[in-house]
Amino acid sequence: MKNTLDHRQKLWALAALIPFLLSILLLGYALRNQVLLAFAVGWPALQIFGYVGSLKLANGDLTHYLFKAQVFLNYMVLALLVAVIVRAL
Repeated sequence: MKNTLDHRQKLWALAALIPFLLSILLLGYALRNQVLLAFAVGWPALQIFGYVGSLKLANGDLTHYLFKAQVFLNYMVLALLVAVIVRAL
């Protein structure tokens, strides 16, 4: 049985990785400067629970619509965060 990821699955894995790494970056910034702490701690935790839950329900398929919806939700959160930061400036 082949256990490698195809091109579409790699693309969705990368799409999920980008907001997760940005949330870890925000967590480091928030801990250093003591701003947005609740959001910076909660967002990575919600991503972990969301990705694990959607992958469990999708039986590990990274191209399943539940996983794609989770990725899109995290991009919407990222867009809202950018909007809040731009508004604050």
